[in-house]
Amino acid sequence: MRTNPTTPAHAGLARFLRTIDDVIATLVQRMARENPSWGYRRAQGELLKLGHRVGASTIRWILQRHRIPPAPARHTDTSWRRFLRTQATSMLAVDFFHVDCAVTLRRLYVLFVLEVGDRSLHIVGVTAHPDGPWTTQQARNLVMDLGEHVGRFRFLVRDRAGQFAASFDTVLAGAGIEVVKIPPRCPRANCYAERLVLTVRTELTDRMLIFGEWHLRRVLAEYAAHYNMQRPHRALQLRPPRPELLVPSSGQDLSPTSPWRADQPVRTRSLKPLVTCRDRVLEPHRRQRQDRTFSPTLAGCDRDWDNSGQTGWPLTGQALRLTGGRS
Repeated sequence: MRTNPTTPAHAGLARFLRTIDDVIATLVQRMARENPSWGYRRAQGELLKLGHRVGASTIRWILQRHRIPPAPARHTDTSWRRFLRTQATSMLAVDFFHVDCAVTLRRLYVLFVLEVGDRSLHIVGVTAHPDGPWTTQQARNLVMDLGEHVGRFRFLVRDRAGQFAASFDTVLAGAGIEVVKIPPRCPRANCYAERLVLTVRTELTDRMLIFGEWHLRRVLAEYAAHYNMQRPHRALQLRPPRPELLVPSSGQDLSPTSPWRADQPVRTRSLKPLVTCRDRVLEPHRRQRQDRTFSPTLAGCDRDWDNSGQTGWPLTGQALRLTGGRS
């Protein structure tokens, strides 16, 4: 005989279960998922230590409502996705990608390392013949570049390519980093490195021609600096891994009338720079004094100079005409 759920007893139970705090329910689910071997009584004891008095039957109802089986039947094997998410802050991803030169018709291989936690990129090396000894040396260079931060990393994910010799794993093991190999012919297991390869190709190598190894090294160095300090990442809430400090100092003037701006055009003529500011041309003298002051009468665009005419910033003929011949 089925019990009518609208009876007073069941209605009271439903009202009681609706009063359970969402924070407690979320905590119970997290305990069950992160600790598959914990039963109802063990979860009840852990909640009691945190100051929450919850019965074992209530914990069972919460888990059943979210379709989480009890401890004996709960899946205890850690999936690869869960492993990547749990160990992201202490994980490195390494891989190769190749670039074909337009002039020399050579294929160059780039070895890079990505910090999964904050998405910082390290261009480790570029070569035309990646072999075991070369890769081992790059592993030593990586450990030296990380310096004191090498202790933050516990795992390094790589594929089973022949370039990664046993000495490569030995160098990393000596630094306390365990090498984790992905399954054969399964590049999606190293998803972070594969996604970076796609990003580099779509934003860099597919948009320009690479002439040679020196050219590739310089382009990759500039792109790595842009990737780490300026490029926003969706996984970091649209923030770069290592943002630059673009906030000006307290005494720096970035107003449009300031004579020293980052967007101010600078031209060269006879190896002497000419700085154009609001239709006034300033030609710096060979001997510049250290304590340069701005002239308030010229809206901050002209410099003062000494009476001797040997130091400072003398005005050119065009600036003299603009100021009415005043010198």
